Amino acid sequence: MEGPFIRIEDSGLVVPLRPDVTTVGRGRGVDVRLEDPSVSRLHAEIVRRGPYVYVVDMGLSRNGTRVNGRPIARRVLEDGDVVSFGTARCRMGGIPREEVDPDVELRRAVAPELTRREVDVLTALCRPALSDEAFVAPATARDIAGELVVTEAAVKQHLLRLYQKFRIPEGANRRTRLANEVIAMGLVRPLPPVHVPPQSRGPADSRQATGEFRRPVPPGVAHRAVAGRPANAGPGRTTAGTAGRRAS
Repeated sequence: MEGPFIRIEDSGLVVPLRPDVTTVGRGRGVDVRLEDPSVSRLHAEIVRRGPYVYVVDMGLSRNGTRVNGRPIARRVLEDGDVVSFGTARCRMGGIPREEVDPDVELRRAVAPELTRREVDVLTALCRPALSDEAFVAPATARDIAGELVVTEAAVKQHLLRLYQKFRIPEGANRRTRLANEVIAMGLVRPLPPVHVPPQSRGPADSRQATGEFRRPVPPGVAHRAVAGRPANAGPGRTTAGTAGRRAS
């Protein structure tokens, strides 16, 4: 077969790469379809640029993409490389030999400096990308506000600053373009939300750096006494009576 191609090891099927972008995944609309539950519906793209071929993990799968056993975000491919999409293994062929260091990943521009709050907003924005749905839309400003317990106006202000930092021009699908940029740069690997009981939260988790991120406290909760303990006794304090009983 002339030109670069990818061979699916389980089936032996050989698929020639498209001249520009070849999509890989479990969905019906991709170019290389892999019937494996560990593969996302839109898992990765294989891109051709002149004589060079590189693979890009789309960041839409929990299982990621590996080249010769090493996890990657974006990497130049050589003839004979084994690319694993989740647990589905494929082998590259027909790639011309070039003086390219295979250990060097193609990276986009250097990421801008981000505050902790901006990272929180980007993580919430990209969280839907963990779903198994292809072409999933990023979170809305209202969704982000609900997750971070802030106002929608505050989230929009953060998004405006992020658009400027990542140089996302005005236009349609601006949030989607920002999310794609962040995921392609490997800046955000969102995790499923984890419920943490309020009593186990420490000072670092209280989001008190700014007033807009402070969780509302019902009236009277801060001064409510717990049975057998005075209202001002913290979790690590004991009354004299309790200490006496422990000593005995």
